[in-house]
Formats: sequence, C-alpha cells, structure tokens
Amino acid sequence: MSLSTSRRLALLTSASLALLAGCGSSPDSADGTNTSDRVAVVASTNVYGDIVRRVGGDRVDVTSLISDPDQDPHSYEAAPQNQLALSRAKVVVENGGGYDDFVDRMLKSGHDDSAAVINAVEVSGKAAPEGGELNEHVWYDFPTVAKLADRISAALAQADPGHAAAFRKNAAAFKAKLAPLEAKEARIKKEHGGEGVAITEPVPLYMTEASGLVDKTPPAFSEAIEEGDDVSPRVLQENLALFSGRKVEALVYNEQTSGPQTEKAEAAAKAAGIPVVPVTETLPKGKDYLGWMTANVDALAGALAT
Repeated sequence: MSLSTSRRLALLTSASLALLAGCGSSPDSADGTNTSDRVAVVASTNVYGDIVRRVGGDRVDVTSLISDPDQDPHSYEAAPQNQLALSRAKVVVENGGGYDDFVDRMLKSGHDDSAAVINAVEVSGKAAPEGGELNEHVWYDFPTVAKLADRISAALAQADPGHAAAFRKNAAAFKAKLAPLEAKEARIKKEHGGEGVAITEPVPLYMTEASGLVDKTPPAFSEAIEEGDDVSPRVLQENLALFSGRKVEALVYNEQTSGPQTEKAEAAAKAAGIPVVPVTETLPKGKDYLGWMTANVDALAGALAT
C-alpha cells in the first residue's frame, strides 16, 4: 500500500532538510562519480541496483541510494551526494507508487530531464484495487521483475548502443533464473493453496498470493503498521486471535519495521507454535536479488511444511 499523505509530506520534508543540512546517506558508491565510459545508473534501493548489475554487467556504474539493510526505506532521508549522483545518471530506476518519492523530487529540483527514468510500478501495470490502495512492493512479484529487466536492458542500450546485444543477453539470462522461483511458488500453491497466513505489512503479499496463500490479517492492522500509526486495541486483539486460534499457518514478518505491536504478533505466533518467516525490503548483506528471493520462497515453503 502506498504511503499516507502525511508520511509522504514528512518524507519529502526530511529529504529537503537533509539536502540543506548535509545529512549522510548510504549509497553503494560515495557520490555516483563515474570516471569511466560505463553507464552511470542510480537506483533508489540496492534491490534495483543489483538487478541493474545483472543486466548491465561491467558496463554500468551503479549507485544505490538505500543500501543499509537496517534502514527503513519509508523514513529515508536523502543527502546531497544523492543529488550529485542523480545529476550524473544516464538511467534512474525507482520503485514508484509513493514508495520513493524523494527520487522524483530530487530529479525535479536538479532540473535535469536527460536521464531515462524507469518506474517499477508503472512497468508492472499494477493498480490499486477498487476501494483499496496499491501494494507498491512490486519487487516481490517475479513477472514484474522480468519486465523490469527488459526495460533496464532497453534503457542501457539507448545509453550505450554498442553493447545493446550484451544487455539483451544478460537480461535473458537473469529472467531465466527467475523461472525456478516462479516454479517454487507454483509448487507451494499446489501443496498449500488456500491456506491462511498473517503479515505485519503488505511487503510480501505478491509472493504469498502467487503461492496461493490467503492473507488473514485484519487490513486495519497491516495498514496501521505500514503507515506508522497505532493499532487500536480491538484490531490488535483480532490480529492476535489469528495465532491463539491457529487460523494461520505462518506469520510473514517485515524485520525492517518492527515495533511493540508487531513484536506482540511475533510472540503470539511463536507461543502458538506457528512459524515466523522474516522478510526485508532491501537486500541483506552478502545477498544478491536472486539469492535473497530464493531464500525467501524457500523459507515460506519450509514454514508451511512444518
């Protein structure tokens, strides 16, 4: 689900203040400086940065604005070196859907529209359901990531036409490695389709839905957690009853935005002997996208098999 208006305004305000005050950041490279003939690319998170590397190989110089696995992307504060990296980028990859609005804000403030900007939500073609909000965590949707690889290949080919064939080849190889992940989801669906799970936030929903699982979480609970709001006592008890009543087979838990109310859910799940599957929004240290998602899907399958 997309950020609330108040959270978006707070995020944009903090980004502006950071630009003025010179707050620190955590990009993969210090300032996006590209001293070679490689294509300079800026990605909003290291998830997209890694995908760019899979497609671009040694022909890209990638700066990921958010790369700290302990950083909550929703509360990220942009820094001056981010603006510098964006000003030099030939390609920019953002999530969109209200997730990383600070990227668009900095692009506009830099008055540079020469970079090819790839918006993953737009690539996905996904829209908010009637009466609901968009789940913007599209990197957990493997068909979307396959489309994104092709879009990145096309953008890199435009920036570096001499290596277009290599980019296409790399994108095809990357997409081929997504196929086993979709096969794992299909296997979970065959074995556990229709079973209930609980979540703390909508982060993993594309993965659980593709696996045929049903989210039993009270919408007011996951929405409040994502928006940083308090959960009412009634909704909290309704959520905890999922575990005490053994109405779900697993809890899929976003480790990057834990707090007292999500910790109560985790404790209730463990007390009831219900497996907890931790997930994150950015790459854990030492993981690439494919290895990370393989671990996520395997952990989900393992939890349901217990």
